[in-house]
Amino acid sequence: MADEQVHDPLNFMRNMWGNMGFSLPGMVAPTFDLDELDKRIKDLKAVEGWLRMNLSMLQMTIQGLEMQRTTVSTVQAMGQMATDAAGKMGESAPAAEEAPPAADAATSAFSGAAMWPWQMMQQMREQMQHSAEAAAQAAQEAPADKPKAPRARK
Repeated sequence: MADEQVHDPLNFMRNMWGNMGFSLPGMVAPTFDLDELDKRIKDLKAVEGWLRMNLSMLQMTIQGLEMQRTTVSTVQAMGQMATDAAGKMGESAPAAEEAPPAADAATSAFSGAAMWPWQMMQQMREQMQHSAEAAAQAAQEAPADKPKAPRARK
């Protein structure tokens, strides 16, 4: 009997599953006791439910992290656009003006920060207008370059 256990390569797996309270499916002799089968089915369904719950929690965690990453990257991109817009506005201000007092500078910085959505929309409108003008110009030049196809005779 001891020799049979030594030569059985699946003995380790049977013992491991057996210590958990249920046996490895398909690795033991089938039973004809309905109560035992019902107990095994109930135990395996409990394990299945636990695994499904953990899988759902894992999927929700992954989705939450993906949403968080998208939000953070969007906020960073918007912040970069606001910084770029503020830098362009600072460059366009006349250099001859004197620097405002500290309180006025803080108010000016705050109002500039509050206006960045408006400035971004203005920039987008200007870019769209330039794109539309370029497309219209290209459309006007395109027919002049193409030779007209001869008409078919009837």
